Amino acid sequence: MGNSLEYLKNQVEELKKDGVYRKLPINYGPCSNVIDLNHNQVVNLSSNNYLGLASHDRVKKAAIEAVEKYGAGTGSVRTIVGNMDLLENLEILLAEFKKEEAVTCFQSGLNCNIGAIQAIVNKGDLIISDELNHASIIDGVRLSRADKAVYKHSNMEDLERILKEKRDNYNTVLIITDGVFSMDGDLAKLPEIVKIAKKFNCLTYVDDAHGSGVLGESGRGTVDHFKLHGQVDFIIGTLSKAIGVIGGYVASKAVVKDWLLHRARPLLFSTALPPAAIGATIESVKMLMESEEYTDKLWDNARYFKEKMSKLGFDIGHSETPITPVMVGSESKTMEFSRELLKNGVFVSGIVFPTVPKGTGRLRCMISAMHTKEDLNFAIDVFEKVGKELNII
Repeated sequence: MGNSLEYLKNQVEELKKDGVYRKLPINYGPCSNVIDLNHNQVVNLSSNNYLGLASHDRVKKAAIEAVEKYGAGTGSVRTIVGNMDLLENLEILLAEFKKEEAVTCFQSGLNCNIGAIQAIVNKGDLIISDELNHASIIDGVRLSRADKAVYKHSNMEDLERILKEKRDNYNTVLIITDGVFSMDGDLAKLPEIVKIAKKFNCLTYVDDAHGSGVLGESGRGTVDHFKLHGQVDFIIGTLSKAIGVIGGYVASKAVVKDWLLHRARPLLFSTALPPAAIGATIESVKMLMESEEYTDKLWDNARYFKEKMSKLGFDIGHSETPITPVMVGSESKTMEFSRELLKNGVFVSGIVFPTVPKGTGRLRCMISAMHTKEDLNFAIDVFEKVGKELNII
């Protein structure tokens, strides 16, 4: 009998042949501004740790204290005995932070999308999704029994066209968008989406993973940025990016939380968040509520980096956030650029097809509050040197 895994071996060989096979780099320390990657000190421009809270002393201390009191794990799903008072306290704090009625915490942002979407729509409903929505939204939509339509990216005329054609054929219609689109750093046209949703009697769902801790007052997110509190039905946030830990949450009306606790499958069939993560997250959120110093520093760094890169002649797209794409185009050139930057002490991951459309390869620079001006100047100098060597500028 032949090797039944031969087909996987062949598929891995195909990856190698296409030049897209990769070995995971290893980080030998905390996720910071400068990291020990594969035993080389490099400036890190590829982390979602926007505010540097992942290794902040206050956050680490809170995690340790939570472990000492509650242990390493919760030992159960929330619906049995995994629902610790610590988690309840986090949800109350997050609801206050987000200025919404209720918050339901999940084990990750991905779990929010694959758990919440299938819980809130059903057969006979319609989901209308932006074409550039995150992969976890696409997976969540697939898991639901609702019909699906896709509108052109941030194109409000196309969204209205779909609604005019289809609205009358469905019970509930749910419009889903990212708050910040992670590959280009642009914002959803949330005020217009809310307006259209009211006009056609639809529900609205915003995945604000890259807006949480970044936009709005003290990082309250895209809904706060546009002053739309109480007007978006489902707001998804992550606890793993700017908050610096792990997990996700749905901010909503209280009735939504009641329903999710009965029907969201990740909450029913997967162990609750560990105490260390909950304790650390509570501390991170408190720090954001105390001060805007972290978000201010993030935006100061982002503006500085964008201005310098633009002056050098790099195409940095149309980002409205600290996410700064450096557009290259060709897949192989993008990956070569990334490799050469790393050799020169700057780590920026290349993003190519199928993550982005063919011919739109880019390096995605993630600017953070933890970067010093020296870090950024070093990175900009390396970008200039390698960019000229590769005829990108």
